[in-house]
Amino acid sequence: MLVPLTWLREYVDWTQSTEELAENLTLAGLEVTGRERVGDWWDRETLKVGEVVGVHPHPDADRLVLVDVNDGGPEPEQVVTGAPNLFQYRDQDDLPALKVAFARAGAILVDAYAKEQPRPRKKLKRSKIRGIPSSGMVCSERELGLSEEHEGILVLPDDAPVGTPLTDYWGEEILELDLTPDMARGLSMMGVAREVAALMDGSLKSLPVPHQPPSKSVSPLVEVQIDAPELCPRYVALVVWNLVAGPSPAWMQQRLGQAGMRPVNNIVDITNYVMLELGQPLHAFDFDLLVARSQADGANHPCLGVRTARTAETLTTLDGVARKLNESMLLITDQSGPIAIAGVMGGAETEVHAQTQSVLIESATFDGINNRRTAQALRLHSEASHRFTHGVPPLLNLPAALRAARLMCELAGGEIAGPVVDAYPRPQETVTICLTASEVNRQLGLEPALELSRIKAALEKLDIACQVVADIPDDSSAQAQFGLQRQEGEAVLVCTPPWYRLDLRIPADLTEEVARMVGYNQVGLTYMRDEVPCHEPNMILETEEKIRDILSGIGLQEAIGFSYTSVENHAKLYTHTGQETARDSFVELANPLTQDRSVMRRDLLVSALENLAYNLRYETRLAAFELGLEFVPDAAMAPYPQELRKLQVVMTGPRHLAHFETPETSAYFDYYDLKGVLETLFQRLALEEKITFTADQDVRYGPYCARIELDGTPIGWAGELHPGIRTAYDLPAQTVAIANVAIPPLVSPAWSVRQMNPISPYPPVIEDLAFQMDAGITDQQVATAMRTGGGDALIRVDLFDLYVGDPLPPGTKSLAYRVTYQSPDESLSEKAIARIRRRIVGQVERETGAVLRSL
Repeated sequence: MLVPLTWLREYVDWTQSTEELAENLTLAGLEVTGRERVGDWWDRETLKVGEVVGVHPHPDADRLVLVDVNDGGPEPEQVVTGAPNLFQYRDQDDLPALKVAFARAGAILVDAYAKEQPRPRKKLKRSKIRGIPSSGMVCSERELGLSEEHEGILVLPDDAPVGTPLTDYWGEEILELDLTPDMARGLSMMGVAREVAALMDGSLKSLPVPHQPPSKSVSPLVEVQIDAPELCPRYVALVVWNLVAGPSPAWMQQRLGQAGMRPVNNIVDITNYVMLELGQPLHAFDFDLLVARSQADGANHPCLGVRTARTAETLTTLDGVARKLNESMLLITDQSGPIAIAGVMGGAETEVHAQTQSVLIESATFDGINNRRTAQALRLHSEASHRFTHGVPPLLNLPAALRAARLMCELAGGEIAGPVVDAYPRPQETVTICLTASEVNRQLGLEPALELSRIKAALEKLDIACQVVADIPDDSSAQAQFGLQRQEGEAVLVCTPPWYRLDLRIPADLTEEVARMVGYNQVGLTYMRDEVPCHEPNMILETEEKIRDILSGIGLQEAIGFSYTSVENHAKLYTHTGQETARDSFVELANPLTQDRSVMRRDLLVSALENLAYNLRYETRLAAFELGLEFVPDAAMAPYPQELRKLQVVMTGPRHLAHFETPETSAYFDYYDLKGVLETLFQRLALEEKITFTADQDVRYGPYCARIELDGTPIGWAGELHPGIRTAYDLPAQTVAIANVAIPPLVSPAWSVRQMNPISPYPPVIEDLAFQMDAGITDQQVATAMRTGGGDALIRVDLFDLYVGDPLPPGTKSLAYRVTYQSPDESLSEKAIARIRRRIVGQVERETGAVLRSL
C-alpha cells in the first residue's frame, strides 16, 4: 500500500516528523518498507509552476506551436513544443487558465527519448527549433520522472500558484507499507489515518456524513436478488446518469498515480479513488448496456442477480479473456447472463467506455475465502480481490456508494437517477469480547503488570468501546465462548470493536491491540518455567545434511526442483516403450498453480530432467543432485500417499571445463564418472563394504545400467539415460548419467563416529596381478575375493587393464589389478608378501574360477 502523506493529512493531523511516523507505524505492525520523495531532485529556481498566456502556430512546422509561459518572471518566456494537447488553443484570445510545469534553461530533466532504463537525466539548454529560439520547456510527466506518460504536457490544477517551485506544489512524500493479512485495515487511507491517530495522538478528521442527493425518480431503476447470501451478505446498487466521461481532475490523477494506480477516465478513476480512500472496492457498469440486455428479454429495467456459476458457463472479462467458470465461483448477472465475476473483475460487455452516460455503481461485500479461491483458480488477482480476500465490512457498502455517487455528480456532471437499492440479507453482527487485566498480563508477560484502566485507555484509542463490569456470571455466554480466565472478584472489561474491525473476535486479538498501543518494546524478557526437553536426533535429516556436504564437496551442485509436475512429463519416461501412464496413479492437486504443475511427482528423475532441459539451453555441462520426496498413491494409506525420500544425481557434458591450455575436450561424463561419485559417497558414509553394483536393466536406462544393493537389498539404480527419454525431453545428443538412491537405508550412526585408521610408518609394497577368467565374471566379484584373501595387509585394489583376444581362448578375458600391501606393525618381507599373494590367488580361484597369468 502506497500512502501519499499529503492525501493522508486530509484525514488526520500529526505533529511528529516523517521518520517518527514511519517508526511508530512499523513498531505497531504496519511495516514501512520504503519512503519516496516525489520531486526531491527538482531544482527550485529553474522548475516552477507556469501559466500559458499565449499559443501561436509555428511559422515553419505544422506539428509545432509557440507557447508563451509566465512563471512569475518579469516577462513571459517563449518555448517551442509539439505537445498535442496545446494545439486546440492556437491563436485564442480567451485562453483558459492553463497551469503547467515550466522548466527554464539549466533545469535537470529526465531524457524522455533515451532508450536505456532507467532513463538518464540531462540539463536543459537554450536551443533553436526550426529557426525559432526556445528558452525552456513545458514538461510532460515522463520528463518530470512521474510516469511514462509523454503524449502531452502535464496540466496542473487551475488553482496552482504561478511562480511557485514545482517541488513545493507538486512534490510529495510517499510511504510504502508492507501489510500482513491481519492488517487489512491499512489498505485504505482512512484505515491508515485511524492507526496514525491512535499511535501518534493525532486528531482524526472524518469525512462529511454521506447522504443521497435528491434523485430524479422515486422508484428504483434496478432490482437485486441475492441467491447466495452466505457468499454475499450485502449488495448496494445506485444509478447515476447524464454523465460526461472524460479525464479526471489533475489532483485526482496525481493521487491515483502516487498510490500506484493508472488513471483511466473520471468514472473509473472515482471508483478507484473511493476504494483507496475508504477501502471499499466498487465497480461501475454501463447502465444503458444493462438496460439494453434486459429489454431483450422484455423487462423494463435490469434485475441483477448474485449467484454461483452454472456448469460450463463462461464470461469474457475486462482484459478480453474468455474465462471458464466452475460452480463454486460467485457471479453478478442480469437477465442475459453473467456480467461480472463477483469481487474479482467485471465483464467486457458492460464495460464503461468513452461514450458512457449512465452507470450503475456496485458496492458489495463478498466472502473472502470464496473470493480468494476464485481469483487463484482464474489466475486473476486485482486490487478489489485483494481487499475482499482480507475482509470488507458490509456496513461500509452504503457510505462508499454514496461517496462515489457524489463525486460523479461533482466531477462528471452526473445526477442521481433513483433511490439506493440495498439488498442486505445477512446484517453485520456486533461482536462483544470480555477481557481481564490478569489475562492480558499473562499473555504478554508484562512486568510491572498493566492496570485495567491503562488497558481500557489503550483500547479506546482504537475506537473500541469498553465498559468495566464488576462481575459476570460464571455461566455467561462470554465466559463460555472465550474460556475467560479471571481471578476471584476481578473486574471484567466488556469490549465492542468498531464496525470496521472484522479481525477482532477473541480476547487474544484485544491483547495484541493492547501490546501495539503500549509498545512491543515494553514487553520484557521472560523465561520458560519448564525444563527445555532434550534434543532428539533426527537421523534422516542428519544423513541428508551429510550427503549434501559430501556431494557439494566433490563438485556437484544442489538443485531444488518443484515437487509437482505434469502427467505428460512423467509419460516421457515411458514413451519409447509404448507404455501409457494412468492419471489415477498420481496424487493430483485440487488447485494447481498451472496445468504444467497439476500432479505430485512420482519420480525425482522427472524434476532432474525438467531442470536439465532448462539449464542446457544456457550451459553445456551440469553435475547436480537433489534430495527430495517422491509421492506414490497407496490405497492402504488413502487419502495420503507414500512419501519416499530419494537422492537423484544427474551428470552430463564435458568432464573438464574448458581451459586456455585445453580449450576443447571430447571427454564427457559417463556411467563410470557417476559410479565414482557414488562410491565416494558410500565410502564417506562408511558403507563401501556393504554396497554392490549389479548389472541389470530398467526401461529408464540405456545399456549401461546397474542395480545398487546394500547387503543384498536393492536401494537404487545408476546408469546412462535411455536415448528415447533424452529425445522426448529434447536434450542434446550427449550421454546423461543418472542415479536414484533411497535415503532411509543409508541412515547409519557409523559415519558420524567413524574413526580414522592409523597411518603406517612402514613403506607400502605395490605389485600387479592379472587373472584370466570367463567373460561373465565381473570386476566386483574378483576385487571382493581379492580383499577377502588379502585381509588387513591388502589396503588397495585398482583395476587398470581389461584385455580380450589372442592368445586368450574365446569366451575369456584378462583383468589386471594394481595391489598395495602395507602393515601398520612391520615392513613386509618377500616371504610375507608371497604368503599374502598365495591367499589372494587361491581365494579368487575358489570364488570365481579365475587363474593367475603372467603380465
